[in-house]
Amino acid sequence: MSIERLKPFINGAFTESKTAKYMPVYDPSTGEVIAETPCCTADEVAVAVAAAKTAFPSWSETPCAKRVEVLYRFRELLMRDLDELTHVLCREHGKTWDEARGDLLKVKEPVEIALGAPSLMMGESLMNVTPGFDTTLYREPLGVFVGIAPFNFPAMIPMGWMMPMCIATGNTLVLKSASMTPMTSLRLAALLKEAGLPDGVVNIVTCSRNEAELLLSHPDVAGITFVGSTSVGLHIYATAAANGKRVSCLCEAKNHALVLEDAPIERTAAGILNSAFGCAGERCMALPVVVAQESIADALVAEMLRQIKTKKIGPAYDKTTELGPLVTAEQRNNVLSWIETGIREGAELVLDGRNTVVDGYENGFYLGHTIFDHVTQDMQIGASEIFGPVLCIKRVKDFEEGLALMNENEFANGSVIFTQSGYYAREFAKRTHGGMVGVNVGIPVPAGMFPFSGHKRSFFGDLHVLGKDGLRFYTESKTVTTRWFDEDERKRSHVGTWDGAM
Repeated sequence: MSIERLKPFINGAFTESKTAKYMPVYDPSTGEVIAETPCCTADEVAVAVAAAKTAFPSWSETPCAKRVEVLYRFRELLMRDLDELTHVLCREHGKTWDEARGDLLKVKEPVEIALGAPSLMMGESLMNVTPGFDTTLYREPLGVFVGIAPFNFPAMIPMGWMMPMCIATGNTLVLKSASMTPMTSLRLAALLKEAGLPDGVVNIVTCSRNEAELLLSHPDVAGITFVGSTSVGLHIYATAAANGKRVSCLCEAKNHALVLEDAPIERTAAGILNSAFGCAGERCMALPVVVAQESIADALVAEMLRQIKTKKIGPAYDKTTELGPLVTAEQRNNVLSWIETGIREGAELVLDGRNTVVDGYENGFYLGHTIFDHVTQDMQIGASEIFGPVLCIKRVKDFEEGLALMNENEFANGSVIFTQSGYYAREFAKRTHGGMVGVNVGIPVPAGMFPFSGHKRSFFGDLHVLGKDGLRFYTESKTVTTRWFDEDERKRSHVGTWDGAM
């Protein structure tokens, strides 16, 4: 099998990298290397920034309505090639066919929202703020932004969260794609080119942290968006902010669901399984911890075990697969080590997915559904992000104990309650620390016109990059106060003076 050698996308062209170091891209379903992606040199990363800087004046001066025409054409090309792109994403990541398709459709959604930029960027004005003076507020782009993307959503995060609103508002972009899953974003870059995007407006590189580090202090970079681990996010936030850049860092999570005794067991179990094991648990909005009221905990666990028996584990591009492989052998080994930790800590392993083998795909990075019961607050397996198909069950006596237990966690991306009680649902929504809250909804991610609003150590920054927050993040406001003089001396004598503050 031939191994494709990938090229960075810089200044509107795919150009051979001068690096001597290439990183493997695997097909997780088979365990085979299918491509190599360059560890771009520091000079190549700097060239990408320079290309974005050069493109900025012309692109920012392009009327907003013309800018979004490119995104409209890109949307049409995305839908045209949806099946092909889905296969690419399945092959490099290991998501099931439906999950990969959903990843790509989550590019379409923010693109459609960004098409409204001509209206969203409209400013505000007030005539006669004081006699003879008018003030108008404009929203303007800032310059070059950098997006540092994770492996787990190769389409949605770099080309949905980071790209559309950024360029619709007149900025330019340098994306550091994840070296484990770069093929999808590079293929989407080709569609942007086909849609008529001018050279340099979007650039894509793959590199190590050493080269990416240069972007955090680069004088020509106006802002950074990042999705990944909390330790790296804290470093990026501190370094980039200290260098005067806008920063938005979406980080780790350990989302909890509180299941009360009045919740319908069968539907609740189905919602939990979809959230906990979808995308093989490799998403920050997975549901890796269930806090079950003791009176129904046994029945809930039994129902989940019953439903799991019907779930098919297999290669990503088999459309009947319901649980695909993990992204790399390294990631699989990391999750295996967490399972060993849970066993040592004394949690009850009621479902063990470690010995999962898929016929014909024995070298794939598979790990079956895994469930720990009777996980306590002192166990690390129930507190740290695992990023794999591992579900922990904690037991509590009532709502108050469950809510308090959930709020002890250092992360607060999302939180969920399953109940038929309006009172407890309202109390939960009001008092939970989670930034995205679900009531009988296992994955409480809002539609793209709302921000992806994690709290606590799940997010660092002032503004998110979706919804109205995204518009504000990618623009800055300018207020213009004007006064016009009448040549008629008699009228001019009646014009007031500016007496505003400052």
